[in-house]
Amino acid sequence: MIHIHALGRGARYYPDGIALASDGKSSTFRELHDRVSRIAAALSRGGFSVGDRLAILLPNEPEYIELIYACTWLGVIAVPLNTRLSAAELDRVLADATPRGLIRHSSLPAPTAQLPWQLVIDEEPLDVGSTSCPDALYDPEAILAFIYTSGTTGRPKGVVLTHANILADLDHVNYWMPYKEGGVYLHAAPIFHIADFPIMFAAPAFGARQVTLPKFSPRAFCEAVARERVTHTVLVPTMINLLSQFQEIGKYDLSSLEVLGYGGSPMAPGLIHRTRELLPHLELVQVYGLSETGFLTGLQDHEHTEERLLSCGRTCPGIDLRVVDESGKEVGTGRPGEVVVRGANVMRRYWNDPEETAVAFRDGMFRTGDVGYQDADGYVYIMDRLKDMIVTGGENVYPGEVEAVIYEHPAVREAAVFGIPDPQWGELVMAYVVLKPGAALSADDLRAYCRRSLANYKIPRRVELSETELPKNGSGKVLKRVLRERFWANAGRGVH
Repeated sequence: MIHIHALGRGARYYPDGIALASDGKSSTFRELHDRVSRIAAALSRGGFSVGDRLAILLPNEPEYIELIYACTWLGVIAVPLNTRLSAAELDRVLADATPRGLIRHSSLPAPTAQLPWQLVIDEEPLDVGSTSCPDALYDPEAILAFIYTSGTTGRPKGVVLTHANILADLDHVNYWMPYKEGGVYLHAAPIFHIADFPIMFAAPAFGARQVTLPKFSPRAFCEAVARERVTHTVLVPTMINLLSQFQEIGKYDLSSLEVLGYGGSPMAPGLIHRTRELLPHLELVQVYGLSETGFLTGLQDHEHTEERLLSCGRTCPGIDLRVVDESGKEVGTGRPGEVVVRGANVMRRYWNDPEETAVAFRDGMFRTGDVGYQDADGYVYIMDRLKDMIVTGGENVYPGEVEAVIYEHPAVREAAVFGIPDPQWGELVMAYVVLKPGAALSADDLRAYCRRSLANYKIPRRVELSETELPKNGSGKVLKRVLRERFWANAGRGVH
């Protein structure tokens, strides 16, 4: 179904417009539509049909987008793989998804799993000679993709997303970040991430050109924006932080950039202010969501007021969001609890995992696992992951709140706060901090800085300073479990 409303619509209404550009090459919507039909025909000749799964392990490039479109044409389930996974981790995902085939790039880790069919696309291009293929599938409930969760708290799970789920996502994004007919969207964040994945289908629906960036760096980003006159993009805060520290940013003409969406993790108010100073003409839009739900809330540019910089915004029509206590009862305004949601964008289940699916839903609402609250105007504030909450001496500490304060210190480049075991207090608040190059800061200085804004029990009792960046997954999220492992390895049990 999504093909008809995405690339199909683009080819019908903007046939001669530029649809896809990379490395000086481009194709119109008519040309792209024709090529996708040939790719779909090639997959069909290879035995792929409705319900089969095709794993894709590629960097951000036109071939990636073309393959996804071909899958939606045939009703083949796309399984985008995280390009930063090791071979062993890829094997585990493939064992769960059991795809019929895999298309990968030789520059990325090669899984050892034996599959019925495999193609290294940069060494052996797909044979796309014939155009004879079935009509495009039109079934809202057909499965479009398995998006595997980032695994920040454990084993990645396969999120089953339907064509209707993604179509609902397009409407929601358009509410907060209206698409521009004839705009230019840059895929700078990983395409396999839910923050970027739906844009593949939104862009052609509105006649927007797509540009791909195989690997993010501040220089590559600036070059792409200046060369292609990019108008829209989505980045994670880690990327924005690197961009804000890029000394040569002033050499590039970034005036075409109109809207910058950001999400995936909280962004410190100080970084928001620096972004405003660097790119004063830019509209900022924060989006909050999960692999299981797509986009849930948005904080629009005019809502980036001082008192709301820590908010991720409000829902749009079509999303029902509530904050509930441990029993599932809705809590009052301003009170913290678990954020639960429902809507046409929300997944129905995890692949091959009925137990986790049952845990994820209660009373028809999906449990996000995030702790947050809503103010009187409906703005949502995410405090942290429920599993990341620290319990020290009977008091609850939300790491995100502590990190927001630490990030305000001018010497801090990155920070991660988590709990470590303690025989007296159960857990202690631990801060792992990466300093900016040439900056000086002691653990005592940092604690003194935190005392200005935080209650005593929230102050990090242990601080480690590092020159090495924090471990992250392919979506740019910090892997706190990696940082915690050495502290909890010999602990009898976890507090939670």
